[in-house]
Amino acid sequence: MSAFQMETVLSVTHWTDTLFSFTATRNPGFRFQNGQFAMIGLEIEGRPLMRAYSMASANHEEALEFFSIKVPDGPLTSRLQKIREGDIILVGRKATGTLIAGNLIPGKRLLLLSTGTGLAPFASLIKDPDIYASFETIVLAHGCRQVSELAFGELLIEGLQSHEFFGPLIKDKLIYYPTVTREPFRNRGRITDLIASGDLFSDIELSGLDRDSDRVMMCGSPAMLEELHTMLTERGFVEGSHSAPGHFVIEKAFVDR
Repeated sequence: MSAFQMETVLSVTHWTDTLFSFTATRNPGFRFQNGQFAMIGLEIEGRPLMRAYSMASANHEEALEFFSIKVPDGPLTSRLQKIREGDIILVGRKATGTLIAGNLIPGKRLLLLSTGTGLAPFASLIKDPDIYASFETIVLAHGCRQVSELAFGELLIEGLQSHEFFGPLIKDKLIYYPTVTREPFRNRGRITDLIASGDLFSDIELSGLDRDSDRVMMCGSPAMLEELHTMLTERGFVEGSHSAPGHFVIEKAFVDR
């Protein structure tokens, strides 16, 4: 178990029948960049059962937070969704991931495009003061099937808006755009379709995609990532990495899950 740290669950929130989040203690030696992920899990029959999870907490926060789906027959999530305050989880000692500002070339507008629990790394990023110094505008788009699945993100935004420090900082910089596909809502449709049609940008009263000024991070369903990758590359956007920053980045750790 030397590759993992044992952390204590501090709180668990069940948002819907399929989504939950939890917080846990954080070892003072655990360092990460906002937007990264770590391996977390449980000890099952004396062996670690681990999966990649993005930190939804920022690197300046004392506790760790994670946002997860519930999979009834999932090897890990079928057990993880039953954790309670005081339980022990395992957290890998090393964080990694491509969804960091350093993998993007400088730009004016940052688009954070997510579906489902793909919101997690962006929950971390929008609590990073440095990201607001790097971009004039940040658009956080979160797509879900049902309105109830937006609750984690909505509470996150409300908390930032009322925060003594972040409230004034994000007021003129952060635009939150939730959208659903299966229920009536003020924003309706898949993120890819809303970008392709231009409706997303017209809804927030901003200009459409521009390679010269836009930088994009995306995390979510494989279908969304594939469509957005095609859409961006056809417009001349270049994918970034640790070795060569670009116009957009994708978190590949979750693509095949």
